[in-house]
This record gives sequence, C-alpha cells and structure tokens, in this order.
Amino acid sequence: MKNTTIKATSIMLIFFLFLSCNSDEKIKVTNKEDYQAFLIVKENEKENNIKREIDFWQTKYNAAPNQYTYLISLASLYSQLFEIKGNIQDLYRAEKLLLDCNNRVRGEKASIHRSIAKNYISQHRFKEALEYLKKAYILGENRLSTEKMLFDVYMELGNYTEAEKKLDVIQDTKDFDYLIRLAKWNDHKGDLDTAIKIMEQAKKIAEETKKEDIKLWIYSNIADFYGHAGRIKESYDYYLKTLQIDNQNAYALKGIAWIVFSYERDTKSAIEIIDHITAKHTVPDLYLLRAEMNEFATNYTEQKLDIEEYFKLLNNHNYGDMYNKYNALLYSEVLDNSEKAIEIAKKEIQNRPTPESYDLLAWAYYQNGDFDEALKIVKKHTMNKSQEPLILFHNEMILKANDMLTKENSNKEELLSSIYELGPNLEILIMRI
Repeated sequence: MKNTTIKATSIMLIFFLFLSCNSDEKIKVTNKEDYQAFLIVKENEKENNIKREIDFWQTKYNAAPNQYTYLISLASLYSQLFEIKGNIQDLYRAEKLLLDCNNRVRGEKASIHRSIAKNYISQHRFKEALEYLKKAYILGENRLSTEKMLFDVYMELGNYTEAEKKLDVIQDTKDFDYLIRLAKWNDHKGDLDTAIKIMEQAKKIAEETKKEDIKLWIYSNIADFYGHAGRIKESYDYYLKTLQIDNQNAYALKGIAWIVFSYERDTKSAIEIIDHITAKHTVPDLYLLRAEMNEFATNYTEQKLDIEEYFKLLNNHNYGDMYNKYNALLYSEVLDNSEKAIEIAKKEIQNRPTPESYDLLAWAYYQNGDFDEALKIVKKHTMNKSQEPLILFHNEMILKANDMLTKENSNKEELLSSIYELGPNLEILIMRI
C-alpha cells in the first residue's frame, strides 16, 4: 500500500462502517472509569525500588569487585528496568555485565549461559541465544531449565521439529512452565481453543502459587489469547487484573488501547492511552500503533509524524534487528521502497527462517509488483505453514494477484473472523477479496 492507497482505503472503510454500524453495532466492553486511575501520572514505585536495588548492589560491587555474583544481581535488575521503561541501553548494560561474569568463571556456569541467552532472546538474537543454551546443556546444571529455553528458541527460529522434541522432554502437566509452552505449541498449530484451555490450567497453578510475577505473566497473556478468540470482554477483564497487580503495566494498557481501537473503534480514547504509555515507556512500536490509529481516523498529518518519531527513536538508539519486521512492512506499504523492504526481509530470514520472515519477503515482492516471485515464496514457505491472520491475508492477496485464488484455497471467512486481531484498517481490503 502506498500513501495514496492508504488514504483512499481509510475513507472507504469509514464509509463502509457508517453503513454497517446500525445493523452490526458492537457492544461496548470497556469503561473509562475502570482504567482511568491507571492513566494518572504518578511515580512508578516498582521502578524506584529497582533503582534503589541497583544503587545497593553497585555499592557492594565497588567495595568488593572480586564478587562476580553482584554483577549477576545487577544484570537482573537492569533487565527488569528494561521491561518497565523500554530503554534498550538497560538491556545492553545487562548483557555486558553477564558477559563479564561469564569470562570470570571461564564459561563454567550453566545459569550464566542461560541468562545471556535470555538477554539475547529479548534482543531477537536467537541464533546466538541458541549457542549459549547449547553450552548450558553440556554443562548440565539445572538442565530442565535449559530444555525449556531451547523450546523457546527453536520456536523463534522456526525449527518446529526440535521444538516439539523439547516439549516431549519437559512434559509435566502440573508444571506451569510446561503448560504455557504447550499452549504456545497448540496456538502455533492453529488450535486456539485447546491453547486457551491449557492457559486456563496454567492460570490455576499461578493463582495457587500466589507469585505476583507469574500471575502478571499469565493474566496479560491469557488476555491476548481471549482477544484472538473473539472473547473481548474476558480479554479486557484480564488486562484489568494485570493492572491491579502492576498499576503501570505497559503491556496491559496497550492491550486495552487495542480493544478500544480495534473493537470499539474509538480512536481518540485509544490514542489517549497510548500517549500515556509513551510518556513512561518509550519504545518505537508504540508510535507505529499510534500511526495505525491515526490512519484509521484519517489524521494523515499525525500519522506521518508518528512514523517520523518511530524512525527517530531507531536512529537515536541501536536496536539491532529487533524492528526488522516493522521496517520491512513500512518500506513495503508506506514508504514506497520495496527494494529496501526486500533487503530487510532477507536479513530477517537469515536471523530466523520462520514463515513470518518469509512472509515479509513475499509481501515485499508483491508490493514491488513481482507477483511470480511472491507466489514462489508463498508456495514453499508460508502456505499451510502458519495460521497467523496477517500471513493468511498476504497469501490471499498474492494468490489473487496470480489469478490462483479459489473458493477451495481461500481463507476469507477465517480472515473476516480475525478483523479484531488484524485491525480495522484491513477490513475493507478483506471484504473485497
């Protein structure tokens, strides 16, 4: 999609929604009073506690620099700070501390290898994460934890055969870590109903342990699963449960913003939530979400500014390959530079040869008008290999461009049921397929 296409599409979409709203009015599920208190500007006590802890351990390390365990504590705290603030430099600080620790113990601690791998997963450096996990596996200490992380990395790398093997190794239906991975596996296979049932089992375990970090994880993630299944009210309720534990949880606030935008089509209120998050948790993709909302509202000047702010953040900070997916789509659809999109997509395939990465390349070729090349990639790497709605949509458009779309191979009905997940800007395009 080029800019002119975006504008025309948005205007037609609003016209379509105007015609249909009387016959298919959605029930409002959010209530501003539910989440307004979480939008009031105030200090983040969790962040303040972490900073005090960092000062404490840094002082101890300065007094006894031979104690490498202090560096492990510091690395963990900087990783937690990254989760709260989104400042990539905190993740790099943690990496540097962990690599220092690893050198001091001559690479003989499996737990440090796992910590480095976890850091690299956050940076989307999955192949490097795999190498450290292999070292941890050889060392043997707490091998079950290594096996679990190996499943995670193999999934990210698209090595589903090895991921399934690891799932068999860690099998324990009473183990929270196993259940959330089993849910992810079923979601990957396209069995969302089973995935949700498994997540609900994991939720019971989390609530019995009374550990807040585990409850935070399960509440926010099960909210996502409910949303994908069209169970919007339940999704909303669990984002609120997340905020009741962590009143400034950016992930949950972003989830509520998506419900307000994609389900209720209240762009103004959704942007208010996003603006609150960006004031405290500055990550580039929030500006792309804001741009998507402004596009739907036909605020094209604001949309352009959002995209400029996104690239400004990327230029001011070294995010490595963390935003390759977003960049490939932007260059394909908005910035009219399919060649750049193809270059980024090929790099992402080198990093993680998943159907999602190949989809970026196929879509870039499609946007460049090379329908034949796009079709070759789809046939080999994405068709029947992923149930992700965006991939299904791209497959559909590429098949149509090659006059190969039929009732038998079309996923239009499934796409129509995934409008909430895909977002309202794609609705009119899907209706036209």
